[in-house]
Amino acid sequence: MKLYLDSNANTNVVTGYGDDHVMISKVRHDGNLLLTARDIVTGWAPGAAADLRGLRAEDLAAAAALGAEILIVGTGKRQRFPQPALLRPLIEARIGFEFMDFAAACRTYNILVGESRAVALALLYEA
Repeated sequence: MKLYLDSNANTNVVTGYGDDHVMISKVRHDGNLLLTARDIVTGWAPGAAADLRGLRAEDLAAAAALGAEILIVGTGKRQRFPQPALLRPLIEARIGFEFMDFAAACRTYNILVGESRAVALALLYEA
Protein backbone atom coordinates (compact mmCIF):
# COMPACT_ATOMS: atom_id res chain seq x y z
CA MET A 1 0.00 0.00 0.00
CA LYS A 2 1.32 3.39 -0.94
CA LEU A 3 0.88 6.18 1.58
CA TYR A 4 1.25 9.82 0.68
CA LEU A 5 0.35 13.18 2.13
CA ASP A 6 -2.73 14.80 0.64
CA SER A 7 -1.74 18.42 0.45
CA ASN A 8 -5.11 19.87 -0.61
CA ALA A 9 -5.14 22.58 2.04
CA ASN A 10 -8.07 24.34 0.34
CA THR A 11 -10.63 21.73 1.38
CA ASN A 12 -12.62 22.17 4.60
CA VAL A 13 -12.50 19.03 6.71
CA VAL A 14 -13.71 18.34 10.23
CA THR A 15 -10.68 17.83 12.46
CA GLY A 16 -12.54 17.67 15.78
CA TYR A 17 -15.83 18.40 17.52
CA GLY A 18 -17.45 18.67 20.91
CA ASP A 19 -20.86 19.35 22.41
CA ASP A 20 -20.54 23.08 21.72
CA HIS A 21 -18.09 23.42 18.81
CA VAL A 22 -16.55 21.93 15.70
CA MET A 23 -12.97 22.20 14.48
CA ILE A 24 -12.75 22.83 10.74
CA SER A 25 -9.22 22.46 9.41
CA LYS A 26 -8.02 22.98 13.02
CA VAL A 27 -9.99 26.23 13.50
CA ARG A 28 -12.72 26.27 16.16
CA HIS A 29 -16.27 27.30 15.22
CA ASP A 30 -19.14 27.68 17.68
CA GLY A 31 -22.83 27.60 16.85
CA ASN A 32 -24.91 26.21 14.02
CA LEU A 33 -23.16 26.17 10.68
CA LEU A 34 -23.30 24.89 7.13
CA LEU A 35 -20.07 23.55 5.66
CA THR A 36 -18.90 22.53 2.19
CA ALA A 37 -15.45 21.79 0.83
CA ARG A 38 -15.00 25.49 0.01
CA ASP A 39 -17.49 27.43 2.18
CA ILE A 40 -18.28 27.86 5.87
CA VAL A 41 -21.62 29.53 6.61
CA THR A 42 -21.68 30.51 10.27
CA GLY A 43 -24.91 31.64 11.88
CA TRP A 44 -26.82 29.12 9.76
CA ALA A 45 -30.34 28.24 10.96
CA PRO A 46 -30.57 30.86 13.69
CA GLY A 47 -32.92 29.77 16.43
CA ALA A 48 -32.83 26.11 15.41
CA ALA A 49 -31.61 23.48 17.85
CA ALA A 50 -30.47 19.87 17.59
CA ASP A 51 -33.95 18.71 18.58
CA LEU A 52 -35.00 20.40 15.30
CA ARG A 53 -37.14 23.05 17.02
CA GLY A 54 -36.92 26.25 15.05
CA LEU A 55 -35.55 24.57 11.91
CA ARG A 56 -37.17 25.97 8.76
CA ALA A 57 -37.40 24.62 5.23
CA GLU A 58 -35.43 27.69 4.07
CA ASP A 59 -32.56 26.66 6.33
CA LEU A 60 -32.29 23.29 4.59
CA ALA A 61 -32.71 24.91 1.16
CA ALA A 62 -29.53 26.93 1.79
CA ALA A 63 -27.57 23.77 0.91
CA ALA A 64 -28.89 23.99 -2.65
CA ALA A 65 -27.51 27.52 -2.97
CA LEU A 66 -24.05 26.14 -2.15
CA GLY A 67 -24.26 23.54 -4.93
CA ALA A 68 -24.53 20.51 -2.66
CA GLU A 69 -25.87 17.26 -4.05
CA ILE A 70 -25.89 15.63 -0.61
CA LEU A 71 -26.78 17.25 2.72
CA ILE A 72 -25.76 15.63 5.99
CA VAL A 73 -27.38 17.12 9.08
CA GLY A 74 -25.78 16.54 12.48
CA THR A 75 -28.42 16.62 15.23
CA GLY A 76 -26.38 16.55 18.42
CA LYS A 77 -25.62 13.52 20.54
CA ARG A 78 -28.42 11.47 19.03
CA GLN A 79 -30.09 11.11 15.67
CA ARG A 80 -33.33 13.05 15.23
CA PHE A 81 -35.65 13.40 12.25
CA PRO A 82 -37.51 16.48 10.95
CA GLN A 83 -41.13 16.85 9.96
CA PRO A 84 -41.51 15.67 6.34
CA ALA A 85 -42.74 19.11 5.20
CA LEU A 86 -39.32 20.59 6.00
CA LEU A 87 -37.71 18.30 3.45
CA ARG A 88 -39.67 19.58 0.44
CA PRO A 89 -36.97 22.06 -0.77
CA LEU A 90 -34.36 19.30 -0.71
CA ILE A 91 -36.59 16.86 -2.55
CA GLU A 92 -37.56 19.45 -5.17
CA ALA A 93 -33.88 20.36 -5.69
CA ARG A 94 -33.04 16.63 -5.95
CA ILE A 95 -30.59 16.85 -3.06
CA GLY A 96 -29.97 13.66 -1.12
CA PHE A 97 -30.09 14.05 2.66
CA GLU A 98 -29.41 12.18 5.86
CA PHE A 99 -29.89 13.12 9.51
CA MET A 100 -27.27 11.69 11.89
CA ASP A 101 -25.72 12.27 15.29
CA PHE A 102 -22.69 14.60 15.28
CA ALA A 103 -20.03 11.91 15.28
CA ALA A 104 -21.52 10.01 12.33
CA ALA A 105 -22.25 13.23 10.43
CA CYS A 106 -18.69 14.52 10.76
CA ARG A 107 -17.13 11.19 9.76
CA THR A 108 -19.46 10.78 6.77
CA TYR A 109 -18.83 14.35 5.59
CA ASN A 110 -15.05 13.84 5.72
CA ILE A 111 -15.29 10.63 3.69
CA LEU A 112 -17.52 12.19 1.02
CA VAL A 113 -15.55 15.43 0.74
CA GLY A 114 -12.38 13.32 0.46
CA GLU A 115 -14.00 11.64 -2.55
CA SER A 116 -14.59 15.11 -4.07
CA ARG A 117 -18.37 14.73 -3.75
CA ALA A 118 -20.59 17.83 -3.68
CA VAL A 119 -21.54 17.43 -0.02
CA ALA A 120 -22.67 19.88 2.66
CA LEU A 121 -22.60 19.34 6.40
CA ALA A 122 -25.15 21.16 8.56
CA LEU A 123 -24.61 21.11 12.31
CA LEU A 124 -27.31 21.93 14.85
CA TYR A 125 -26.24 22.32 18.47
CA GLU A 126 -28.26 21.62 21.59
CA ALA A 127 -30.39 24.55 22.76
